[in-house]
Amino acid sequence: MTKRSLLLGCLCAAVLAVLMPDPGAAQPAPNTVAAIKSRGKLLAGVKFDTPPFGFLDQSNNPVGFDIDLVTKVAEKIGVPIELVSVTSTTRIPMLVSGNVDLVAASMTHTRERDRTIDFSITYYTGGQSLLVPAASPVTSVGDLGDRAVAVQQGTTLEKTIAAMAPKAKISGFKDYNSAWLALAQGRVDALTGSLNILQGFAKSNRAFKIVGDLFSVEPFGIGVRQGDSGLRDVINETLQDLWTSGEYRTLYLKWFGEEPRIAIETWP
Repeated sequence: MTKRSLLLGCLCAAVLAVLMPDPGAAQPAPNTVAAIKSRGKLLAGVKFDTPPFGFLDQSNNPVGFDIDLVTKVAEKIGVPIELVSVTSTTRIPMLVSGNVDLVAASMTHTRERDRTIDFSITYYTGGQSLLVPAASPVTSVGDLGDRAVAVQQGTTLEKTIAAMAPKAKISGFKDYNSAWLALAQGRVDALTGSLNILQGFAKSNRAFKIVGDLFSVEPFGIGVRQGDSGLRDVINETLQDLWTSGEYRTLYLKWFGEEPRIAIETWP
């Protein structure tokens, strides 16, 4: 090999090293806040079927606790908000793919999900419960036996009910409305979900009742893309501002009809 060939080979290798990123190297953090401002709106993934967190009102407008919170995030950034419908199975894929900037969809913060996305501080803590017909003999999760239970697919709820009631016939549904319809039509014996969501269904359906103690802890967080500390900071600051100003309490009372049970984490 001539000196000239050797020099060209080294030069090509150097150029390739610059152009081809190291797969093991840390990737730059997304600057979503700048992208949101440039676009002129915040794309928020929310549920349209999960009262009181996100649902359609009588005028077919999306409303709910999650929606009020992300609207405040958009106000802090200084842009309008566009609400994008997600479900338990689509919310993380839509976030990771960039179809939405954040996800506020009654989503429990878990270690498993933390490997794929990042979360805000906990903005709501609930627990799993059961909704059954008023005449049902079921009084707790321990009474389920081999009865049929409806639950949302792709949720921590699905894993928990499988562990707590191993003999139950568990039917997974794509959303809460489908699971609720199965219970209302008598196709299942119980519906399991987060307590406040079940209360939303039971409120206007007196033929059903919530039974038993809570059998899980569900800390909800707002999801952002992995490494998106800029947007996560804005969300956390918004939640903390709402807490310290008292506006969080107002929104909580509006949607849940009770005082907040757990304070939001704040720092100077």
